[in-house]
Amino acid sequence: MPSLPDGVAPLAGDVAPGAAVDSVDGVDGVDGVLFDVDDTLVDTRGAFALAIDAVCEVYLPRLPVERYGEVLALWRSDPHGWYRAYTRGELTFDGQRMLRANELQETFGGVVLDEDGYAAWKTVFWGTFEESWRAHDDAAPVLARLAAAGVKVGALSNASVALQTDKLTRSGLSDVPMLVGVDTLGFGKPDPRVFVEACARLGTDPARTVYVGDELDVDARAAAAAGLTGVWIDRPGTRRGGPHEEDPEAARAAGVHVVATLDEVGDLVLARR
Repeated sequence: MPSLPDGVAPLAGDVAPGAAVDSVDGVDGVDGVLFDVDDTLVDTRGAFALAIDAVCEVYLPRLPVERYGEVLALWRSDPHGWYRAYTRGELTFDGQRMLRANELQETFGGVVLDEDGYAAWKTVFWGTFEESWRAHDDAAPVLARLAAAGVKVGALSNASVALQTDKLTRSGLSDVPMLVGVDTLGFGKPDPRVFVEACARLGTDPARTVYVGDELDVDARAAAAAGLTGVWIDRPGTRRGGPHEEDPEAARAAGVHVVATLDEVGDLVLARR
């Protein structure tokens, strides 16, 4: 077993050099890595910021520009959990998005949107959003490192397969197969079945698969509960806030690995090859 780089924590199941390896209780290698898409591989927060600026200019014309960041923060925190209700099959995609759009309107002094109003709002928002998709700077390098080492990679997301495939393609990450979306099984993370299904499609054992995502509970902790190695990418300055679980110490105590960049994910995985 190769030694770990300085500062790199061991993956689940690692043992000290020279110690006996229990094939049931631990793993001694990683065959595949599953990635979340939004704010893990793709800078969705940056795209949302530009889309929110665009709708603020049109639909919140009296709001000072210096308060646009508050609008973005409310959008991302989604305090009522409407997006997560969508991933559980309780709301449609547009249903949850209209609720969230009207929350912004009501909170910041805009006019409440009816169906036609929301359709127009969506045109402004979505046109800017999809033109702003960009990969994080550390995405392509880590994918290249993993590919060179023969590690299988794929994506698992709580958005639809078509949407995320388009997002990955527009972001220059078309080599990452979009394996499972919320529409694949009719529900999404944190249900353990979506992680198991993604591993099956990737062709790896969950016990030898790492999952990386930007949300601690529905990504990293849920992956660990499903038998994968859970990694929370806690990028500086990008937390959602609100009701989202975002405590690094609690994450580590639950056996989740906490990293700030995808480079660290590459170090963790390749140390086990």
